[in-house]
Amino acid sequence: MPDGHVLKDHSERRVVREGNTVRRPTYPWTPAVHALLRHLESVGFPYSPRVLGVENGEEILTYMEGASGKHAWASVVDERGLWARGRMLRYYHDAVADWKPDEDLIWAAGTMGTAAPGELICHGDFGPWNLVWDGVRPVGIIDWDFAHPAPARKDIAYALEYVVPLRDDTEAIRNFGHPAKPNRRRRMAIFLQAYGLNSPDGLIDEVIGNHRSSLETARMLADNGIEPQATWAREGRLAEVEARITWLEENRHLFT
Repeated sequence: MPDGHVLKDHSERRVVREGNTVRRPTYPWTPAVHALLRHLESVGFPYSPRVLGVENGEEILTYMEGASGKHAWASVVDERGLWARGRMLRYYHDAVADWKPDEDLIWAAGTMGTAAPGELICHGDFGPWNLVWDGVRPVGIIDWDFAHPAPARKDIAYALEYVVPLRDDTEAIRNFGHPAKPNRRRRMAIFLQAYGLNSPDGLIDEVIGNHRSSLETARMLADNGIEPQATWAREGRLAEVEARITWLEENRHLFT
């Protein structure tokens, strides 16, 4: 990417590359994210950006070379990329398994403090678009804004939603880049084996629970006129989530 290239521009989330650095807006949770990234650096985890500082309300991170965003989907459709992505998530979870951040840190999910027993600091947005790829080999993880304390299964369930994918055939082909109907049971098994899990038990319920929780929150915000949730409701996007939950409940046989 050339110097000054805008990597993302979602109104308040403008991300720009400058040389070998990336400049991003800061938020109340930026100190927590920086503590996480510095921990990863201290344990030699090579797949996260390094914190270079904060200047004029922007954080400065090292730039990670490779394909990401919309260019990442083809890598994870390939079963080699699918496997590598499962391993990458496990590498990350192992790197933070014993880390206890300070109690006074604020995380984007609205939580504060350190990880409780049975929790670690999840990435929180482990979609294909937030990995940096060299072909079918992931070489980095970016966009840590949604990191927060939670059970590791939260990250696993979130990842499965997009790589299996836990969507109907039309959406899998049209939006996720699959050339034909995906073998969801096989793809789930590949990812879980790469991560180190032998059973998918409870993961579909985890995904459904995540959808229901997000839907409830979005409805509450929409009812109070909060954007963008109010627009989502008007445009029918909340109804799409309801339909997705119904599809998951009716198609469990595709996954296990």
